[in-house]
Amino acid sequence: MEDLWMTVKSLADRLDSLSDAPYGQVVLGQALKLSEETGEVAEAVIGMLAMNPRKGASHTLEDVHAEACDAAVTALILIERTGADARSVFERHLEKLARRPLTGEATA
Repeated sequence: MEDLWMTVKSLADRLDSLSDAPYGQVVLGQALKLSEETGEVAEAVIGMLAMNPRKGASHTLEDVHAEACDAAVTALILIERTGADARSVFERHLEKLARRPLTGEATA
């Protein structure tokens, strides 16, 4: 698992080295990239389920997996590019999610 976090940090560092944009633009650009990637997940699911009559079955489950991975990595890079440690942020949040009930009950 350590390789994952080293790779995320490396990708974020590489992207930062290619940009001289101010911090706000870096974060905005990465957030917009995440939005683009989530749209590609939706497109792949629609294509896999043949929900667009014009295109029919245009994607596979493997395409959905690949696009979901792209979105996940892009989200982790966003966290890293804000100056936070993506691993720490993600692990804390995942622990919080794991404790949350899956029913419709409201919790504080």
